[in-house]
Amino acid sequence: MTVQDRTGFDALTFLAKAVQGRAITNYDKNQTIYSQGDPADAVYYIQSGTVLSKVISCQGKEAIIGILSDGDFFGEGCLAGQPRRTSTAATLSKCTIVRLERSAMQRLLRDEPPFSGLFIQYLLSRNLRIEEDLVDHFFNYSEKRLARVLIRLTALRKRTQSERSIPKITQSMLAEIVGTTRARVSFFMNRFRKLGFIDYNPGLHIYSSLEKFVLSSESPEPDAPSTTPAFEEDSRPRIPALFARAAADESLVQRTQAAS
Repeated sequence: MTVQDRTGFDALTFLAKAVQGRAITNYDKNQTIYSQGDPADAVYYIQSGTVLSKVISCQGKEAIIGILSDGDFFGEGCLAGQPRRTSTAATLSKCTIVRLERSAMQRLLRDEPPFSGLFIQYLLSRNLRIEEDLVDHFFNYSEKRLARVLIRLTALRKRTQSERSIPKITQSMLAEIVGTTRARVSFFMNRFRKLGFIDYNPGLHIYSSLEKFVLSSESPEPDAPSTTPAFEEDSRPRIPALFARAAADESLVQRTQAAS
């Protein structure tokens, strides 16, 4: 169930109307929508497709901070006074994306209460996901964190299908999201495949049995022995970024409520 379903507001139809400061663009796979350091002058809405959000440190180290899909907004930091992009957004699949200039977005939030309610609901929902990520990093082992990431990517909790194919995501990307090493991700993915939770034919498929496995594991077991140590400290650099994103979202919710 999408945000627009919960609010009863059809964002696709609404944003398809002629709105000043709005543009709809089709992107191919692996295209950059905006780069870290670019001027922050618009908010984006994903009509269809998958978008990757990542940050790059001054030393050139990359960290994935989110994977977004249909019905998600991104780039909304400009509404909170962010002058430049603090992350890079790129497509993981073919996408159709609505670009709303900052002034147009502010006007919609002020003049269209249903749209404002949709946007606030999205921000609150994302804050809940960030809190879940924090709990995952503090209390769950990397195997369970990986399983939760895979479930989220396929949106099994929101769909009725028994299986779902996802865009190509490398094990290095999964390691960045989970906060562990690529070797550990490879070890767990092989184990998931042997247990029948996932399959690689033709692409990566996640079965509903993985979700049942996660829900039934009330007390997660330690990572299985491996010659490669599980560097749990790898997840620590992601924690401040999650807190910063949560604080920015809370400020943005307050600004949106005040504007509406």
